[in-house]
Amino acid sequence: MTEFIQQVFNGLSLGSIYALIALGYTMIYGILRFINFAHGDVFMIGAFSGYYLGILFAFGTVSGYASLGMAFLILIGSMIVCGLLGFTIEKLVYKPLRKSPKLTILITAIGVSLFLEYGGQLVFGADPKSFPSLLENKPLVNLSGAVIGSNPVVVLVTAGLLMLVLRVIVMKTKIGTAMRAVSFNPTAASLMGININAVISFTFIIGSSLAGAAGILYGLNYPSIDPLMGILPGLKAFVAAVLGGIGNIPGAALGGMIIGLLETFVTGYISPTYRDAIAFGILILILLFKPTGLLGKKEIEKV
Repeated sequence: MTEFIQQVFNGLSLGSIYALIALGYTMIYGILRFINFAHGDVFMIGAFSGYYLGILFAFGTVSGYASLGMAFLILIGSMIVCGLLGFTIEKLVYKPLRKSPKLTILITAIGVSLFLEYGGQLVFGADPKSFPSLLENKPLVNLSGAVIGSNPVVVLVTAGLLMLVLRVIVMKTKIGTAMRAVSFNPTAASLMGININAVISFTFIIGSSLAGAAGILYGLNYPSIDPLMGILPGLKAFVAAVLGGIGNIPGAALGGMIIGLLETFVTGYISPTYRDAIAFGILILILLFKPTGLLGKKEIEKV
C-alpha cells in the first residue's frame, strides 16, 4: 500500500505536467483544427528559460535555493517568454498559411519543431544541463509510510491553479466567450464582430504560456534538461489530448492525468522499458475503439 500511494502521487504529479502541455494542443486544435507539433518544443524553451532565470536568481542566494516568491517570478517569466514565442510563431509561420491545405500546415509545424530543437542545440548547447534547485524538496506528507516531497506537491498545486485560471478565462470572460464562438463557428463569429486574428493570437499565447509553466514544473521533478527534451513529453501530451477528446479542455486535463498514472504504474510495477510504449499503445487503442476520445463528441461534417 505504501508503494501504491507513492506511485499514485508520482503519477498525478507527472500527469499534471502532461495535462498542461495537452491543453495547448487541444486549444489550438479547437480554434484552427490543426495539430501544432512544435508545441512540445515550446515546453523545452520554457524549461531553458527557467534554467537561465534560475541561475540568475536562485544561485545568487546563500542557501542556493530561491524563495517561494522568487520561484513564482521565475515561473511567470518563463510563461511570458513562451507566450511571446507562441505569438511570434503564429504570426510569422501559421498566419500566412491559414488558407492552405492542412497537410501544408502540418509539415510546417514539423519544420518549426525541428528548427526549435536544433536551434536550441546551437544556442544552449547539445549537452544536458542540471536544472536549478529552485525549491528545497523537503518531506512534506507521510501517508502510511509513503513520504511525499514538497516539490511534487508544488507541481500538483501549481498545475491545478493554472488549469483553474484557464477554466475561468474560457468560461467567464469575454475573450473566453469569443474563443468558444470561434471554435464552434469561425464564420458566424466573424460576422458577429469577433476579431478572429486576436482570438487566435490569444489562444497561442495562453497555450504556449501553459507549456512554459509545464517546463518549469518538469525541471523541479526531473532536473535534467536538453534541447531535445520536448519530443517525448510533447508526443505523450498529444496522446493525452486525443485520449481525453481533442478540442475538449477538460478532456485534455483528464487525459494527461491518465497517461501520467499509467506510465508511473508501468514503470513501478512492470518495467521502465515500457514506460514510453504505454502512451502510444493507448493512442492505437483510442483511435481504434473511440476516436473522439473519452469526453469528445462526434462532429458532423457537411460535404
